[in-house]
Amino acid sequence: MTTQELPMLAELKQHARASWAAGDFPAVARMQLWDVGERLVRRVGIGRGEEVLDVACGTGNAALRAAEAGGKVVGVDLTPELFPAGRALAAEAGVEVEWVEGDAEELPWADESFDVVLSTFGVMFAPRHAVAARELVRVLRPGGRFGCTSWTPEGLQGTFFRMLGSYAPPAPPFVQPPLLWGDESHVRELFADAGVILEFARETVPLAPFDSPEEAVDWTATHFGPLMMLRGLLDQRGEWDALRSKLVSIYVSGAPAEYLVVQGTKNES
Repeated sequence: MTTQELPMLAELKQHARASWAAGDFPAVARMQLWDVGERLVRRVGIGRGEEVLDVACGTGNAALRAAEAGGKVVGVDLTPELFPAGRALAAEAGVEVEWVEGDAEELPWADESFDVVLSTFGVMFAPRHAVAARELVRVLRPGGRFGCTSWTPEGLQGTFFRMLGSYAPPAPPFVQPPLLWGDESHVRELFADAGVILEFARETVPLAPFDSPEEAVDWTATHFGPLMMLRGLLDQRGEWDALRSKLVSIYVSGAPAEYLVVQGTKNES
């Protein structure tokens, strides 16, 4: 990365923090994503006393489930504004999670600090994929496991995010599209020389129970921070109605909300 790009990266991450802090992400997570953390923890398996890191943890979708399974869990996120909701959920579940503000591209832990690393629809939004992938593996102990979920480009949520991207200002050239994390060949390239054995699976989550596609879009536009901020920009341009109509058509299509599960095991030596 050049010295000219560093300020662009810093500004991008400040904007990302503001976007995820806007709106009501805890409600979005509970409405649309909450089953995935439980599924991922069950897939990866958490032994009692294992040290677990949930990267881009949000309100603790995976972290809470890992703690319930007996792990010693830390959640790290660029957006600490989400932590109060996570702490409340942890208290409700009767588990302990340590919450740390931090960047998926520069995890604030030494090499080989964790037995398990998880991420549910989180690490996919780090702008430099290879950097984030290296960090996931770096903090894993030999023999450790990681598990990540990312929306596939073909699924409903993939189409949703592509549509948002087509209306958003262009990203800097070093930013890779988040949906590439939902492409198996791209993920294989990311971890090609990382000393891990990979497994892949595809799963879906049901659509949130709205009465109509219009209701689904309008609810999302008033609760999901990134869309709320984009709507503010599009309202100024007179383009929001056009995007809203396209988003409604996505939900009308009935495509499943598909995601890719990536599991990895770090070599012992």
